[in-house]
Amino acid sequence: MKKLGFGAMRFPLLDKNDTKSIDSEQTCKMFDAFLEQGFMYVDTAYMYHDYESERMVKRALVERHPRESFILADKLPVMMINTKEEQERVFNEQLEKCGVEYFDYYLLHCLDKKNYANVQKLDSFGFGMQKKAEGKIRKLGFSFHDDAVLLEKILKEHPETEFVQLQINYLDWESEKVQSRLCYEVCEKYDKPVIVMEPVKGGTLANDVPEAARLMMKERNPEASVASWAVRFAASHKNVFMVLSGMSDMEQILDNMSYMKDFKPLQEEEKEMLFKIADIIRSNTEIPCTGCQYCVEGCPKKIPIPKYFALYNEFKGIGESAEAKERYQAVKDAGRAMDCISCKKCEEHCPQNLKVAEYMKAVSKAFD
Repeated sequence: MKKLGFGAMRFPLLDKNDTKSIDSEQTCKMFDAFLEQGFMYVDTAYMYHDYESERMVKRALVERHPRESFILADKLPVMMINTKEEQERVFNEQLEKCGVEYFDYYLLHCLDKKNYANVQKLDSFGFGMQKKAEGKIRKLGFSFHDDAVLLEKILKEHPETEFVQLQINYLDWESEKVQSRLCYEVCEKYDKPVIVMEPVKGGTLANDVPEAARLMMKERNPEASVASWAVRFAASHKNVFMVLSGMSDMEQILDNMSYMKDFKPLQEEEKEMLFKIADIIRSNTEIPCTGCQYCVEGCPKKIPIPKYFALYNEFKGIGESAEAKERYQAVKDAGRAMDCISCKKCEEHCPQNLKVAEYMKAVSKAFD
C-alpha cells in the first residue's frame, strides 16, 4: 500500500465561507486520479465539512468505484457521545452515510485526557472490538492529541489497539505541546504502526514558509515543492505506514502523487535542513493554528476562529497588512473577535492546545 492517504477534511469548496459547499465535480476527479495512480487510503470523520464529508465520500468514491479498489477509514466522535446507545446509533449512521458495509480502519477520534475518560466510561474500545467481531471493522485504533505520558497509559491499558494516528511534522517534532517525536517513540516501543495526520500542519508548511526557508529548499532540490518536504519528512519514519494529506484541489493531489508514487525517504542532512527551517518558521508565526475547525462547533458567539487566526498571522507576517484587516471586516454573519467571552469551550477541543481566548484578544486588538 502506497504511503499517501487522502484526508477528506479539506475538500474543494464552491463557497470558501461555507464548508458544506463541497465541489462535487472536482472532488470526483481528484478521487479518480488518486485511485488511477494506485493510491487507496481515504480518511473521513463524522464532523468533517460540517457533517458532509462522509456523504461526499459516498457520492464521489463509494458509488463510483469498486469496494476493493479503496481502503476507507472513519472515526467515532467520542467527544460528542454520552451513552453507549449513541455509539451504536452514530456508527450505523456512518456506515449509511458512507454507503459501505464495513470500515477498513476505524478510530476513536481525538483522544486526550478528557476524551479518554469518556472512552473508558463508555467502553468504546469494547464497542470497537465488538464491531470488529461482527465484521464491520477490519482494524481498530485511535487518533491522539495529548502528551506521550497519556499515550503510553492508553497503550498499556488497551493492547488491542492495532494502530495510532499522530500529528507528525518537522515543525512539531520537538514541540513541548504536540510532542510528535516523543509520541512516535512510544508507538515504536509498543510496536504500534503509525498513521500521520497534519504533515503539512494545516497548510502552514506549504503556504506560510518564509522566503529564506524556501530558498534553502530550492537550493537542495529545485524541482521539489515546499509541501513535498513536509510530507516526505513524515513518511520517512520507518514505523509510519500512511501519511494523510487534506488535499483541496487537483494541483495539490498531482504534486503529492508525483513524489509519493515511488517514495524515497529523506537523507539525514535533509532532515537537519528542515529542523533549521522549523526555527525560521517559528520565529515568523504568531499563532500556530492548523485550521482543523474543531474549535468552531459549540462557540456561543459563532466566531470563525481559524479564519481570524489565519488573517492575523497574515496581518503580522507581512507588516500589518491592510488587506488582511479589510478581509476581516468583510466577514459576514459571524461573531467578531471582540465578541469572545472567554468561555474556553474552544480550548477543550483544540488539538494544538492553543490558548484561544488569549489569542482572540490579540486579534481583536489588531482588527476591531
